[in-house]
Amino acid sequence: MADELDDWLGAFRRECGLRRVVILHGQMQDLVADTTQAGRWITARDAALQALSALGYSQVVSWDRVHGVSGVDERTWRALQAGAVHARAAAPPQSTAGEEYDLGEPAIPPRGAPTAVPRGAAGNSPGVSPQDFLATVAHHLRSGENGAPVAFVIDWSHYLFGSANNLSEAERGWLLQIGQATRDAPTDLRLQDLRRPQPLLVMVVDGALALPPQLHLNNPLFKGVAVPLPTRRERERTLLTLAHVFDVAPALQANSTALADMTDALDGLAMRDILNLARLSRQTGRMRPDALVALYRYGTRRSPWEELDRDKLVSARERLALRVKGQPQAIEAVNQVLVRAFTGLAGLQHSARQRTPKGVLFFVGPTGVGKTELAKALAQFIFGDEEACLRFDMSEFNHEHADQRLVGAPPGYVGYESGGQLTNAVKQRPFSLLLFDEIEKAHPRILDKFLQILEDGRLTDGKGETMSFSETMIVFTSNIGASQVDPEAVDVRAAFVERVREHFCHKLDRPELLGRIGESNIVPFNFIRSEDFLVDIARTKLTPLRQRLREKWGIEELRFQDEARALRAIVRQADPTAGGRGVPNAMMTHLFDPLSSFLFDNLAHPDDARGRVLQVMQAGDRAAFIFDLA
Repeated sequence: MADELDDWLGAFRRECGLRRVVILHGQMQDLVADTTQAGRWITARDAALQALSALGYSQVVSWDRVHGVSGVDERTWRALQAGAVHARAAAPPQSTAGEEYDLGEPAIPPRGAPTAVPRGAAGNSPGVSPQDFLATVAHHLRSGENGAPVAFVIDWSHYLFGSANNLSEAERGWLLQIGQATRDAPTDLRLQDLRRPQPLLVMVVDGALALPPQLHLNNPLFKGVAVPLPTRRERERTLLTLAHVFDVAPALQANSTALADMTDALDGLAMRDILNLARLSRQTGRMRPDALVALYRYGTRRSPWEELDRDKLVSARERLALRVKGQPQAIEAVNQVLVRAFTGLAGLQHSARQRTPKGVLFFVGPTGVGKTELAKALAQFIFGDEEACLRFDMSEFNHEHADQRLVGAPPGYVGYESGGQLTNAVKQRPFSLLLFDEIEKAHPRILDKFLQILEDGRLTDGKGETMSFSETMIVFTSNIGASQVDPEAVDVRAAFVERVREHFCHKLDRPELLGRIGESNIVPFNFIRSEDFLVDIARTKLTPLRQRLREKWGIEELRFQDEARALRAIVRQADPTAGGRGVPNAMMTHLFDPLSSFLFDNLAHPDDARGRVLQVMQAGDRAAFIFDLA
């Protein structure tokens, strides 16, 4: 039977025999399989209550601030409470804070001061105030009555206390009451009593940090037990149990590829999510398992990665080369990453479960050679939209606490409600290319976040929400070594790779990050020294120019007297140290600006040029313009 129980339940039973207070936290909103009835799911709290009864507790008494006491009838509760009342009456007067206080029931309670629950507020459950319940708990903890031990459970314990740094007088009294009772509880090591349950308090809370740390920190009488997300074995077992409910093709069968793939795809989801998936499957009709998971996770059944077919990938090199000139080796490296993602082998060197991003690339080279342009072209190719390239300028993250901008500030700090820029972006657009531009300018602390993304494919923001990066592609760009590498070196590519290795291993002392990226994914870019490449870059800028002239002015065609000669004249005016980045500036100065002046001077109305051809003639190094009939 032990094999059928979840690991956390085993830990819970063990700690109940050792501690005076067990803090049960984690996935408390989730469901677990009921071990007493097949095909039934119960809450994690109810599973814990079952475990307490099985341990031999005569009574398991639950309480929360709204519903009062449950698990026992009112007569039994009054009997339990009577012992605490008699003990308190017999005790000498004390002035310690928390032993004597009166909350009362003011019309408007002071901030942080909880009010008593009226009797009968929860149907037939006894309405019990916090101080009365805790007084009863404290008495039974101190008494050590092993003959008929009682387990007390405070549900939603995080609503019992306010901020740990701003506790009310009443809340401090409750902390003192619990702390003193656990400290004064008798310790009995007689052999005949060691296996008997001892009085216990269980505090059920969403997160362990929600309770004031002064209550439990470094206290051996307290122990936290986390309720985790379902394991892979539990997910697989649940899918098989619900196989008749899931309307998917191929069907979920034991030892099938479809079952294994769907089990892996549900990593990071709760048991309630799996049950919701079963319901969604029946509501939407038959579909592939991966499409069903995508619909549930991201609100769409269409995954751009699933739409990548072999015919499209065959044309990847040519389509990328239309926008990026003079970088055939870089385009070939990118194409290999696409093929790896298409065949399902991406990320397997780090995780057998394919939770990591679809691909990771590290573009390195001098400025203006097409690193950012290739990332945008890649986003356009995969996702059909250049806007899917989400760019982060890492020069803006060069201070120590800049990581809070990426993942959000922790609770209590300014900006907590806004979340993080990176996690928000991935939440809004899970299918995207993440471009981290000039990564070498980021503070080293930022790099620790990338370790988690590249290793686990997930990141938790300041609000505790976990984002998955498994549907993204990540591209880093860098100018590392651009000023040291000789453009005329025999092997420029090897020189860049060595500079990157030196930067991560020696300067940053982060060899593990380089290991996550993988040296095979470092893509050096060539220096652009050839005038022909610059002319090719300039030619790509003519297409949007022609389109704009047609849309705004109705100009049928922009025709050069000698296009090659005109473009060469323009690129010769570009800054040679800026690589391809100087070409757009030269185009603006020597073509766009003279053209805009010509249109402004000669066209009073857009219809004046509709249907006409605009001729561009060379007058030395300058361009001249004239209209011809179409």
